[in-house]
Amino acid sequence: MIGSLELVIVDCPEPQVLARFYSELFGYEIVGYDPDWAELVPPGGGRPLVAFQQVADYHAPEWPSQSVPQQFHFDVRVEDFEVAEPAVLALGATRTGSETPSFRVYLDPAGHPFCLIKPED
Repeated sequence: MIGSLELVIVDCPEPQVLARFYSELFGYEIVGYDPDWAELVPPGGGRPLVAFQQVADYHAPEWPSQSVPQQFHFDVRVEDFEVAEPAVLALGATRTGSETPSFRVYLDPAGHPFCLIKPED
């Protein structure tokens, strides 16, 4: 091992909006909050941190097209899609309609794809 993952930084138009969204989704605490930067820390202060930075000419990824590539995505393990889906939609996610028995794809408030997953392993 060369190193360990310390921080994941996501470009977006409104860092505070995504920080609130992912804070609720992951159960992370918002610890840094500026107009152009927001940072989340896992419960207990562990790593990796997740940060959101404002970019001036942000272009949301296009799903499922790759005209504007995904750039990154989170897989979020859940126990029950029927419980998790209404919760992420209430936070501001958008359903894409792309799904299998083990995952469903959504867009966060800035248009980044993320998946709710229920692996069968």
